[in-house]
Amino acid sequence: MSITPEKKQSLIGEYARAEGDTGSPEVQVAILSERIGNLTEHLKEHKKDFHSRRGLLMMVGQRRALLDYLKRKDSERYDTVIQRLGLRR
Repeated sequence: MSITPEKKQSLIGEYARAEGDTGSPEVQVAILSERIGNLTEHLKEHKKDFHSRRGLLMMVGQRRALLDYLKRKDSERYDTVIQRLGLRR
């Protein structure tokens, strides 16, 4: 369900705005999107895992909040992240 450290480092390298950047909204959204995708696959197999479903909903809300923040601060970066991750809205 969680992502491997190697995958996390590759996401950080791909979405970082500068060297050593791990806290920018782009990086956080990319990591959350990967975790959401993994958890969605898990829930397709384990339909009654309601505890994990709650965690999924919390992650989706956190990602939405980060995207709203990014849209408020810099809409061009928001559009770029949405396009690269293939998210709707």
